[in-house]
Amino acid sequence: MDSKQLNIDVALVRSLVATQFPKWKDLSVRPVTSEGWDNRTFHLGEDMLVRMPSDAGYASQVEKEHKWLPRLAPHLLLSIPTPLEMGKPGKGYPWKWSIYRWLEGHTVSSTPIDDLGEFAVSLAQFLEALHKIDATGGPLPGPHSFYRGGLLSVYDADTRRAIDKLTGKIDVEAALNVWETALATSWDQPPVWVHGDISAGNLLTEGGRLSAVIDFGQLTVGDPACDLAITWTLLEGKSREAFRKELPLDAGTWARARAWTLWKALMTAAGFTNPNNAESKRCWHIIEEVLAGHKRDV
Repeated sequence: MDSKQLNIDVALVRSLVATQFPKWKDLSVRPVTSEGWDNRTFHLGEDMLVRMPSDAGYASQVEKEHKWLPRLAPHLLLSIPTPLEMGKPGKGYPWKWSIYRWLEGHTVSSTPIDDLGEFAVSLAQFLEALHKIDATGGPLPGPHSFYRGGLLSVYDADTRRAIDKLTGKIDVEAALNVWETALATSWDQPPVWVHGDISAGNLLTEGGRLSAVIDFGQLTVGDPACDLAITWTLLEGKSREAFRKELPLDAGTWARARAWTLWKALMTAAGFTNPNNAESKRCWHIIEEVLAGHKRDV
């Protein structure tokens, strides 16, 4: 089925819940205020949420989350989603879907952070704990993670195409230097757990403090560099320094982190993705921050 033809709405969710999980058939279903690209998300009653993959490319992430999140949660310093039930295809909807316990909080993209330095340290400590969990048998990088945790070279052609398209708008020499410096490095340690999308929309706060990390759809085991992009997409100044100081990672990993960050911003700036206006404007600032930081470090 073409995902563009799917109408993932309240009526569909209510029907699927009533058919497959009749114990919850009388609970209210309503869309969440803000949701991401990969899934359509709905409140189920007051204490649960329903997540419906919006495309076949995200459907494989459902079983992965149900398998691994309960195993990771006891070892982490912040709350993560708790899978409750896994739904089956039905009512014209072609993929498996999930019911999770609702996590209180507001995304960082929608609410201010009281102390960005404290936030940075809390996030770094979460990632360090994630990296220490035994990764044996974990899912290796691939299409399910959009190659997060894997080799940057997967996106080499796309990155060079974006840089070429942006000639005259960015410092091409510096951008190529960032990219090629990173390609010359590699993760030479045992694979670690990688969230895959540590971004403002996937970090929850309560009382101005980091409280939870959500959306583990790109979860994988491999190189943690992609999870460090938040260094340039959200943190700044002393909070950026605090984040880097808290994580015991080598210079090559930070070089790849910078390149992952640049890759995504370049794809947005070159028009190869379809962001909202706010994201499109922000990508230029990210490119400037990445290139300026690289020039200081070399």
